Amino acid sequence: MDRSSRSGSRRPLSLVAVAAAAALALTGCSSGHGGKKAEESAANAAAGKADTPRMTVALVTHQAPGDTFWDTVRKGAEAAAAKDNVRLVYSADPNAGNQANLVQNAVDQKVDGIAVTLAKPDALKTAIGRAEHAGIPVVGLNSGLADWKRLGLLEFFGQDESVAGEAFGNKLDGTGAKKVVCVVHEQGNVGLTQRCDGLRKTFKGTTETLYVNGTDMPSVRATVTAKLKQDPSIDTVVTLGAPFAATAVQSVGDAGSKAKVATFDLDKDLVKAVRNGSVEFAVDQQPYLQGYLAVDALWLYRNNGNYSGGGVEPVLTGPAFVDRANVGEVAKFAAKGTR
Repeated sequence: MDRSSRSGSRRPLSLVAVAAAAALALTGCSSGHGGKKAEESAANAAAGKADTPRMTVALVTHQAPGDTFWDTVRKGAEAAAAKDNVRLVYSADPNAGNQANLVQNAVDQKVDGIAVTLAKPDALKTAIGRAEHAGIPVVGLNSGLADWKRLGLLEFFGQDESVAGEAFGNKLDGTGAKKVVCVVHEQGNVGLTQRCDGLRKTFKGTTETLYVNGTDMPSVRATVTAKLKQDPSIDTVVTLGAPFAATAVQSVGDAGSKAKVATFDLDKDLVKAVRNGSVEFAVDQQPYLQGYLAVDALWLYRNNGNYSGGGVEPVLTGPAFVDRANVGEVAKFAAKGTR
């Protein structure tokens, strides 16, 4: 994929502009046909569905088994695929080498586009290069904001993890926290590291990092419990994913600790936890939107030549805080699995 033609002097497209382009494309697809075809096209346009040639998109993530965060990403991607007449092929592996093989499999299958997460970007560099050499457009989502341009991706959709971490630290300062343990559930994941580093940059208290095995939740519970028993001065446990927050709440109880729990990321169970006060607050990076925009972007690029951010700026989907003040508004969307 030749990025040289996408000059940085072009003005970045807003999400509104992207949506407008999609609407124009849908309207245009229904013209120029006769008889039954014209009626079908008009019906598709009225239903908000594209009447464009069928295309195949591979969504390849670093999802670990049981991590429900990715169910929301996938749901957004499936919604865009249904609208855009896209066949979506989803695959995932938390092992970077295996994820790279999944990208290579997509290249071998000659898909029309690839959306990929870059939790461990250097491990994916070769496979992504082969996709681009084959003329397959690649977009990034969720992880890899610092690396997507270096790897030659067309666009990126997600949050700036360093900025999110810094905002988290400022939020903690407002709660009166003094000593925090930041629980990292996947070593080597650059996005998780950036979250803890950002928090440490702005939080005025003391921050420790605790590594756990995110694929073994009983082990996570035991490790966090042991840490809290070892150091009763810890007043806040920060987790980097919604399922780990629920486990941390259990650890607090097991340890007889008075520590509070706050987290990055959101799911419907976490919304309930914020509502009942067992979790102080959460950062929502809008995973549904990440999946939706990544698939829709590939459709727009193929059919209209559109790309968001002018090829030089990411489209940010977060961070946004969810706490008791606004959790009621978020809850109705979380119940549908879209937040």
